[in-house]
Amino acid sequence: MKAGDLNAPRFVLDTRTTADLRQTLKEDPQAGLRQAARQFEGLLLQTMLKSMRDATPQDGLLDNDQTRFFTAILDQQLAQNLAAKDALGFAKLIEQQLGRSMTPQDGDALNTALGQFQQALSEQRAASSAAVFAGGAGRVGGNGGNGAGGGSVETAEGGREYVNRVLPYAVEAAKTLGVPPHFLVAHSALESGWGKSEIRRADGAPSYNVFGIKAGGGWQGPTVEVQTTEYVDGVARSTREKFRVYGSYGEAFQDYARVLRGNSRFSGVLGQQDGMQFARSLQQSGYATDPDYADKLGRIIGGATLRQALVG
Repeated sequence: MKAGDLNAPRFVLDTRTTADLRQTLKEDPQAGLRQAARQFEGLLLQTMLKSMRDATPQDGLLDNDQTRFFTAILDQQLAQNLAAKDALGFAKLIEQQLGRSMTPQDGDALNTALGQFQQALSEQRAASSAAVFAGGAGRVGGNGGNGAGGGSVETAEGGREYVNRVLPYAVEAAKTLGVPPHFLVAHSALESGWGKSEIRRADGAPSYNVFGIKAGGGWQGPTVEVQTTEYVDGVARSTREKFRVYGSYGEAFQDYARVLRGNSRFSGVLGQQDGMQFARSLQQSGYATDPDYADKLGRIIGGATLRQALVG
């Protein structure tokens, strides 16, 4: 991969861009800095365009969720194309500012700055790519779960609040699983009812367990016992089970990634890029016994609530 390859026009939702940028940073840090600065300029332009759109009335006969979604994608592509051509000069200013105090030999400082760029770009790209890749409730350990959020309907505002809360952690966990971050957001939304049915401790404090992961014999951390639902031969049965308790959403997403990576039965989940197949692979691997689990998760991944929250 040559540094110059990143200058070619690319679709704004191409998920390979982040990986290509990372490779360029390794091979030629200065070229990587230049490209990261251009992409950061693209983020600034996207913010400007979004502010302009938000200030424009959008209640005409031809305005709906679909037109607003594709308009957002068009704005992102336009911003990327302008940044690639150095049309406004923001990227040069960013590069010059960093280059004033750093050279390619300043490895640690340069890598730190580039890492900050990378984080910002990854989070923005995760939100942007999620809706398009979407196309179109159970518990780990064999119990069917009541799918705290399974099939629940969430408002756009509530969905956006939940997505903003967990997306940064989903981005990090998704890197280790090789799947789009919005798959993890959707899965946690299914299990936690978009955060509204999250498992809580006895005193009402949050457990941060938004994936409904049970506390088996190997779990050494705190636990909480709650009433849940298991499916036996397709029949729902109420039961009490112990679930893991975390100190933050970050810990919950990290543990979720460890569970999936650490058990060979989840090998079919890793690297999935198709939303429905991701959902089916989870159910087939035994993550849940709810016979409708894959359909419930697939509907959230491809649903309007998640799409609007990610692009909004």
